[in-house]
This record gives sequence, structure tokens and C-alpha cells, in this order.
Amino acid sequence: MTLTYLGFHVLFVLPVVALLLWRRPALPRRRLRVARAGLVLMGTVAFAYTTPWDNALIERGVWFYGDGRVAARVWLAPVGEYLFFVLQTVIVGLWLYRVDFDPTPTAGDTARLPRAVGAAALLVLGAAGGWFVVAGPERLFYLGAILAWACPVIALQWAVGGAFLLRRPRPWLLGIAVPSLYLWAVDRVAIGVGVWTIADATSTGVTLFGLPVEEAVFFVVTCTLVVYGLILLEWVVVRFTGTSEDGTVDDRTDIAADD
Repeated sequence: MTLTYLGFHVLFVLPVVALLLWRRPALPRRRLRVARAGLVLMGTVAFAYTTPWDNALIERGVWFYGDGRVAARVWLAPVGEYLFFVLQTVIVGLWLYRVDFDPTPTAGDTARLPRAVGAAALLVLGAAGGWFVVAGPERLFYLGAILAWACPVIALQWAVGGAFLLRRPRPWLLGIAVPSLYLWAVDRVAIGVGVWTIADATSTGVTLFGLPVEEAVFFVVTCTLVVYGLILLEWVVVRFTGTSEDGTVDDRTDIAADD
């Protein structure tokens, strides 16, 4: 039986979304509102920011799809690809809230040195990626496109809240690592059965457990964008509203319940 892109979602993506919704955490009402807004915001930004980049890489031939694997396309990308932008965001966000994090600001959260150093390092990576795309060897094109696309945004996130993130690394490390590992595994399956193929010409040829290293990097940076975005959104809200982590309302509800 041929696995299609939409079939891939049915087998490997939607069940995870359903499981995370079933095991959704209880949150104070005020945190719940911020979490919902954050998921909607991150999903919207992921869709808008990834769409032109994704279609440009498809046009360049960085990856392509197997015969009969795509039901419909919008622009050059399959419908399943657009679904992936949003569904990955939902998976990462729900997992992060399952891990949980404390957004309460503390002294030193706005220290300039760690924010400046981290942001500068990420901008250097982004610039290196830009060079790979414009003037580097063709085999570095895909890796460069990922770095040039993602690193400036992560640099901005780090410039805002890098010192806070450094003080409490466990939640975001777990929030990034677990979804990344799962997405590596299912991406490896999809490539193995021919749902999509990474072009040899624009890839380094380096693999990680059989997965092209570019794909591994892609899922790490996209999970990072979502995790940092959700954590820092709530941290900023708490900073500017003066609401502590337990809030002014101590009744608890779940992430999918009605107010």
C-alpha cells in the first residue's frame, strides 16, 4: 500500500495531537488564555513565515514527492505540507505545556551580556547560512537555507529573553528535544517509503541515524522557534501585567476547556 502525505498525518501526526489533547495539562485560567493565544499566534506565524520559504525550496528542487503521494497542491507545496506547519506547532506547544514551565520573572532575567552573546552567535550562524545559499557549494544549499531562515528569528527571541531562558533551561530543552526526536523518526520513515525525497545535489549527504542532517537541523530549529516563542510570550505577559505564575485566579482548568 502506498503511503500518501495525508496518510502520513493520519498515521503519525494526528494520533500524537489526539494523545496530547487527551493528556492535556490543567492550567490556571489566566495562563490558559495566554497558552491558547500563544498556540494560535505561533501557528499563524509558522504558516505565514514558512510558506514562501518552503515553496521556494520546492521550486529549487531541494526536495520532491513520490508519485501518487500528494492529493492536491496550493502553489507548489502539497496541502499536507501546510497542515504540517500547523500540526507540528500544536504538537510542540501541547508537549511544552505538558512539561510545564514557570514564566515568573526573577532578578537577572534581562541581563544584557548573555542576551547579546547568544543573539550575536545566532546571527553569525544565520549569516553563514546566507553565504551557503548565495555563494557556497551547492551541497550546502539546503543547510544554508535553514540557517538563514531560522537563525535570525531565534536570535531575536534570544535577544529578548535569553538570560531568562538560561536561568531555567530544563523545560525548553525537554520541550525541544522530545518532539524533535519523534519528528526525526517519522521523517525517516516518510523518506524511507518515498513520501518525499531530499535531493542529493543540494544536501551534504551527511546522515544522522539514516536521516539527512538538514532534516534533523530543520526539526530542531522549528521546535526551538515554537518553544521559545511560547515561553517568552508568557514571560513578557507576566512581566508587563505583574501576574505571578499562579495568577490572581487560582481555579484550574484544562487547555481545551471552555472558559
